Amino acid sequence: MKYTLIVGTKNWSSWSLRPYLALRHAGAVFEEVVVPLRADTTTPDILKYSPTGRVPALKIGDITIWDSLAICETLNDRHPQAHLWPDDAIARATARAYAAEMHSGFPDVRDQLSMDFVRRLPLPALRDATKAQVARILEAWETTLSGTKDGFLFGTFSIADCMYAPVVSRFTTYGVEVSPRVRAYMEKMMALPAMQDWGKASQAEVDAGLA
Repeated sequence: MKYTLIVGTKNWSSWSLRPYLALRHAGAVFEEVVVPLRADTTTPDILKYSPTGRVPALKIGDITIWDSLAICETLNDRHPQAHLWPDDAIARATARAYAAEMHSGFPDVRDQLSMDFVRRLPLPALRDATKAQVARILEAWETTLSGTKDGFLFGTFSIADCMYAPVVSRFTTYGVEVSPRVRAYMEKMMALPAMQDWGKASQAEVDAGLA
């Protein structure tokens, strides 16, 4: 069945990046609709595709799935061969917990280190809450990466990596200091073909004055 992914301006839309990576990893064929963000018409334009007025949304025929994590879970159900969650039950439960923590938390990181995918910007003076949230993310990554040999958070690429991909971008943009192990993970993520393609599209937006 035909997929259409509705996303926002790629240089800025962290939530849109997550299901895009899941679709690419699953090898799914899909079309994209990019809705410009931070414009007067953004909300009404998104409402043409999603009842929430927010991106991302995934159209599957006549059905619309909104919310990045819900889309990723749907793709896991529809493409079991992609192994978007770890096969091991305990690892899978832990990966879901990490993904949910990212989905619902870290508001100060989102506020002070907003996604600007292709730019390199100075690190702002971080609030104490932001510092604590950055430290928690780095602690989480260190914990999971110390138990894997394949370089992703739970061994092979998973939805947990999709959920943290925008944070990888943010930490790259602002030059957040990280350990060698975390640096290797970030470089592995940024080198993914899907991340590279997202970056090219983001650069095109910047070059066109759209982001």
